[in-house]
Amino acid sequence: MPAEHPAAVLHHIFPTKKTDPELAPFRSGLVFGFFNALTWQVGLGTPLVLFAQQLGATPLQVGLATSFVLLLTPIQVLSTALLPRYGFKKVMLGGWGTRSIFLVVPIVLAALAPWWGVRGWMAHTLVWSVFFFCLCRSVGAASFNPWIYAIVPVTARGRYFANDQFVASIGSVVTLLTCAGLFALLPVYHALLIQYAIALMGSTLSFFALKKLPDGPKPTAIGVAEVLRDTPRHIFSPGLFRRYLWIVVWYSVISTPIPAFIAYYLKSVPGFSMGEIIGFEVVRYLGVFLAAGTIRHRIDRAGAKPFLMMSLGLYLAVSVFWWAFLRGGFGGVPGVIIAYLLLGMGVSGWTIANLGYLPKIVPEGERPLMVSIHGAVTSCLGGCAPIVWGWFLKDGTGAGAAGAIDVSVFGCFFVVVAVSAVALLALVGKLPENTEEKVEPLTIGSAVMRPFRAMSYLVNLVLPPTRAEENETTDRDAGGERR
Repeated sequence: MPAEHPAAVLHHIFPTKKTDPELAPFRSGLVFGFFNALTWQVGLGTPLVLFAQQLGATPLQVGLATSFVLLLTPIQVLSTALLPRYGFKKVMLGGWGTRSIFLVVPIVLAALAPWWGVRGWMAHTLVWSVFFFCLCRSVGAASFNPWIYAIVPVTARGRYFANDQFVASIGSVVTLLTCAGLFALLPVYHALLIQYAIALMGSTLSFFALKKLPDGPKPTAIGVAEVLRDTPRHIFSPGLFRRYLWIVVWYSVISTPIPAFIAYYLKSVPGFSMGEIIGFEVVRYLGVFLAAGTIRHRIDRAGAKPFLMMSLGLYLAVSVFWWAFLRGGFGGVPGVIIAYLLLGMGVSGWTIANLGYLPKIVPEGERPLMVSIHGAVTSCLGGCAPIVWGWFLKDGTGAGAAGAIDVSVFGCFFVVVAVSAVALLALVGKLPENTEEKVEPLTIGSAVMRPFRAMSYLVNLVLPPTRAEENETTDRDAGGERR
């Protein structure tokens, strides 16, 4: 069978009126997904951790920087109140446009550090820039998923999210490979300067892509009074939802700190190069793709529970490996590569299975609120974990240089992860699941690529459109009336 021309492949990914007339009006949303991946992969990913370590940031500061995106989920909840007044597009553009300003700060730091040397205020400044970046991002994030649901016809949503996942994956991997190449070829700060310039470019281009998307009708949001009244009831009332919520919270607490602190440790103690650490991240994403491709074809038949348990088993194996590696370098570089691969498979498996299991345990009529509660609670409490562990992981001996980590405490962390994984395996094994019941899984664009932030995207307090409204949207698109 002859290979498709690259232009034809691009037209399938970024649809045109000829290749997919139903999806073509939302092509700029997919362009947004590609360029946005360039931004978050640098500004919130491993390059951020390595930059912070290079500036002498403590594990606590790294924990803060990597947690803001989760800890600020309450801002996302409050920002939902802006949507009925200003609409999806204005809220999203306001948040995304403002966040780009704070990407200038790391660029300035990367430019100054080679000339001035590392100063104590630089790490603090970087952490604060991440805080304000995430604050603005949280305002915009309140809009995006409900906006897409409001404008993309029901019949095209599956294709839209599949393409979004694909373009974000391409953008993420290309960004990581570029970062690895820059670290290999250039001095550290020159490489970081170019990486953050790429992130700023991605943020700017994603903003202009958003401007081309059609706005949806101003939505009706769930009232704040209703949220305040019903949230404690759902969190604390006995039942399957509460039991599963706290299982996911426990998982989030043990899993969220791992990628950032492993990268920090590999740079500060064994002295792996930044390019090598980024290379390990590419392997982790390979594990994500491998697990996602395997699970998607089997979860409908086998149910979500086996894959939740598989994920926990992989976390158990990864935690035992890192505990042994910390004690004497067990496994060496091949072991590290395998551990990164398994970590990617574990987090991907949990994310997909969770999105499949959660809709089975929430009533249809209360789904928006209960799913939002689930996302907000797990995001916030999971985001606290890197900060707490960062406090304990600070090198308190006084012998280490800036950017050091307490290896013995880090070993204890992995013991906690291993014991927790065993306990969670027992708890998940007792969860009921009817594999005959077919429920549409929750859909989040690029959830697999951003598994630790995926839960925050479940926060959506916008009331879903009625069946009549959805049909009207579909009919309007079929008639070509949308502009």
